[in-house]
Amino acid sequence: MISKSTIDQVYETARVEEVIGDFVSLKKSGSNFKGLSPFTDERTPSFMVSPVKQIWKDFSSGKGGNVVAFLMEHEHFTYPEAIKYLAKKYQIEIEETEQTDEQKEQANERESLYLVSEFAQKYYQDVLWKTEPGKAVGLSYFKERGFTEETIRQFGLGYGLDEWDAFTNHALEKGYQLDYLEKTGLTIVKDDSRDPGLKRKFDRFKGRVLFPIHSLSGRVLGFGGRILSNDKKAAKYLNSPESEIYYKSKVLYGIYYAKQAIAKEDNCYLVEGYTDVIQMYQRGIHNVVASSGTALTPDQIRIINRLTRNITVLFDGDAAGVRASLRGVDLILEQGMNVRICTFPEGDDPDSFAKNNSLEDVLDYLKENSKDFIQFKTSLLAEEAANDPIKKADTIREIVGSIAKIPDRIKREIYVQQCAAMMNISEEVLFNTLAQISRKENNDARKQERQEQKAFEVIRDQPREAKVDVQFELERKIIEILLLYGKEEQQFEDLVLKENEEGELVLEPENVDAKVYEKIYLDLQEDEIELTHDQFKIIYYKLMEYLNEKEDFQLSSFLNELDQELVNNISSILMEEEKYSLHNWERKDIYPKEKTKSIAQLVSETILTLRCYLIKKRIYSLQQDTEEESEDNKEVLEEIVNYLQLNKLLNNKLNRVLS
Repeated sequence: MISKSTIDQVYETARVEEVIGDFVSLKKSGSNFKGLSPFTDERTPSFMVSPVKQIWKDFSSGKGGNVVAFLMEHEHFTYPEAIKYLAKKYQIEIEETEQTDEQKEQANERESLYLVSEFAQKYYQDVLWKTEPGKAVGLSYFKERGFTEETIRQFGLGYGLDEWDAFTNHALEKGYQLDYLEKTGLTIVKDDSRDPGLKRKFDRFKGRVLFPIHSLSGRVLGFGGRILSNDKKAAKYLNSPESEIYYKSKVLYGIYYAKQAIAKEDNCYLVEGYTDVIQMYQRGIHNVVASSGTALTPDQIRIINRLTRNITVLFDGDAAGVRASLRGVDLILEQGMNVRICTFPEGDDPDSFAKNNSLEDVLDYLKENSKDFIQFKTSLLAEEAANDPIKKADTIREIVGSIAKIPDRIKREIYVQQCAAMMNISEEVLFNTLAQISRKENNDARKQERQEQKAFEVIRDQPREAKVDVQFELERKIIEILLLYGKEEQQFEDLVLKENEEGELVLEPENVDAKVYEKIYLDLQEDEIELTHDQFKIIYYKLMEYLNEKEDFQLSSFLNELDQELVNNISSILMEEEKYSLHNWERKDIYPKEKTKSIAQLVSETILTLRCYLIKKRIYSLQQDTEEESEDNKEVLEEIVNYLQLNKLLNNKLNRVLS
């Protein structure tokens, strides 16, 4: 187990904006940062990070918390994994206490799969560098590809011995379970045909050079293996099968190495193969990823979309391959992203071009030859159509079909104008075609929606008006005040109920100096008010204990002592008002007023409002009692009159008019 001193040091050192910035492209917004949600598919930012409070909130999914909560949500880390990741990032030495056998057994399956994958990566890397076959076959191959030793080590490249079960036997000797070796796909297990009771075990990546595939956070998810022999029956490239930790469609090769450069350059180069990524990275172009041995998917595009809105797709000189890959461009357009396309000279691909040219030459070529998607697609398809009017009509329809994928209307119109000029056709015809495609898509979508509604049709209750839970909101405000201002010393105006010379009840003010948390605690105690919401109640008592014991209140230290559910709740409370800054009101000439209330005024008004609300609830309850005839009705009515009088006094103090 990780020692408490290490955990405390991690929380003190880690910066939430730095850690999240590795996964999400963040832009300054006042004192905060904002970006696209990494948990939902969206085109306008709803994700907010507060460096001051060291918390984050995703308003589209409702998730939130501190830096550890983000890693647990986004990377599906366990709590210890998140702490270890942060310790590694900030170069903090981890102190661990010895785990019992029972604790070791409790490590979940997901973590076990990660551990097996990371063990395999280290094993294959050692084979490459420390064995004769590894150096003679694997290392020689990588060096022939033009990779330096530094690059080979940086990407963790390896080699699997050309033996049936070398890796599997070594892993079993080291105590790794066959079940996890099989689930990661590192080992293939089959029944023995001669003895059904026996299992035969084979290394999946026998005789292959290996490319580890990493998550955004750098954990090994799986492998891509290239065979080096001339065995025509074996696949040239072989990937790990999908597992609990590896989904091909949700992974981009090289994203771990590229993420910071993508955000910094505000552009991502998209290539096809592992060697394309490595060679370009080695040349000095770091913002490059590959689609990991699968056709480009919406999930992969969304990963890039969190870091940048701009993608440049790099194709080799094979025209047939380019034509087949254009579907991926339409998927990128659907996500509202900006797409440029660059093709290399015939016979070249990103790997060979980067290998044979200087960094300056590669960058110049990419800059000069990257075309906007509409220019590229129009010229490519127009060339294919030549002078055939039928093919030309089909080409135009296909281009307009791509334009229809773009969510932004202004961009669509500009592209239509471009297409009309390049294909020598009137804009009116193109706009009509675009409208037809859009109508068809809308009709199809409505039809699908109706079918779904019909499938899930339920008997509806009578319509109910959505009601605001006043007590919930007031209790939430009390927690917010305690979190933000609990230790602040303020002068409060206490209200003491007295009888004046005319015998009327009046509230007389008395000034008192106190800390905010003391004032709230005493006011709630005096009126015997308890918070009713379970989560608020837990947070309230933990806060009161912490504020009472600690000389200085540090939000990050307080959050460190809570479970993640409470941390999420607190981030929701503290970031609630921040969401309004996401709307860019100033661009619409709307300027929200700054808050001018003093802390003391805010505390007093919140407590007074809660008192008024509870008095109204009590009055309503008493009124219900008087509906049943009883001898005690007189006493109840007197109590109602007293409460009504008190309610009027409190509302007068709040400058509210009662009907």
